Amino acid sequence: MKNTAYLFAYGLLFGFGLIVAGMSNPAKVLAFLDVAGAWDPSLALVMASALFTLGVARYLMHRNHEAADREQEPSAAVPMGIDGKLIAGAAIFGVGWGLSGFCPGPALLGLTAGVLGNYAFVAAMFAGFWVFRLLHQR
Repeated sequence: MKNTAYLFAYGLLFGFGLIVAGMSNPAKVLAFLDVAGAWDPSLALVMASALFTLGVARYLMHRNHEAADREQEPSAAVPMGIDGKLIAGAAIFGVGWGLSGFCPGPALLGLTAGVLGNYAFVAAMFAGFWVFRLLHQR
């Protein structure tokens, strides 16, 4: 139960961060992607701050010997290289993001706004999850 409370709090913090950064506004995301027009570089700062936060967290985690001991090594079953599936998935994600202005996290957050585009994007996203699962069942 304690872990669930932490996860819930992290989710709330993540959602609040998306709102403050403007990531829940598709127009802002599309303005960031429009490098040839009215480019809005503010989301680059969001990405840079996320990378900085991740770097500090990783540093602190490795500095703490107990946390480093608990960290699991990637299993051999998880492919670690760049392959065609990774490139195709990244391309589909990028095209979907560029066409809609929605990223999965902000799109889920946007469901609370009642905008039809959010519902359509999330429905398409879950349809993609379902198709992926059908194609990759063994």
